[in-house]
Amino acid sequence: MLVNRNWTFAALLAATACTQDIPDSGQGVGFGDYEQYQLERARQQQAIDTTGSPLVAPQVVSEEAIDQAIPSSDLAAAGIGTGASDAGAPLSAIDAPAPASGNPTLSDEQDFDAVSSRESIESDAERLAAAAAAREVAPVTDLPDRPANTGPNIVAYALSAPNVKGQEWYSRSFLSGQRRFERNCAGYNSPDAAQRDFLERGGPMRDPRGIDPDGDGFACGWDPAPFKLAAGN
Repeated sequence: MLVNRNWTFAALLAATACTQDIPDSGQGVGFGDYEQYQLERARQQQAIDTTGSPLVAPQVVSEEAIDQAIPSSDLAAAGIGTGASDAGAPLSAIDAPAPASGNPTLSDEQDFDAVSSRESIESDAERLAAAAAAREVAPVTDLPDRPANTGPNIVAYALSAPNVKGQEWYSRSFLSGQRRFERNCAGYNSPDAAQRDFLERGGPMRDPRGIDPDGDGFACGWDPAPFKLAAGN
């Protein structure tokens, strides 16, 4: 009999330990008593009747929440939370000066509104007078006289030549050979220089240096055809 009582007492203790306390139903949710709940509810109802919308308590974001949402490195770069003044904060794109519109190097002389806003008839006349005064006119001079002794005119000779290159027109001595021709022609810097010297030495009738062995009247391979072509002949 004693054993049964002990078991019954132990069962009652276990049941008592598992039982949770039931809150007083007379207390309002979040308030100390029901009267305080009713008072707060009446205040909220009065605010709804006045504004048409219920009052919402402002949400306060803690600094810990901000630190968790934004990395501290980004906050430090913006000068937040570091104690840095606004002068030490980096400039944003909004603070930067806006770029000037248009190209300042281009002239607006063709813009009537721009010119008329700063110029008048009098000022425009003064500008034209100043530009005319600064203008320099080069003096006109006569062409230089051509020296009287310029040597043979190879252009005139080419236009008056009665034959073409390679066509024998003058007789030559048998002393004129290929080796002499090549040696003497190598001393001229151009066929024009050779032809001019050839005419100065009595050509085309005479050929003392042997630079016109074929007798066509043209020394060292000089050709009058380009001159005739230029003159339309």
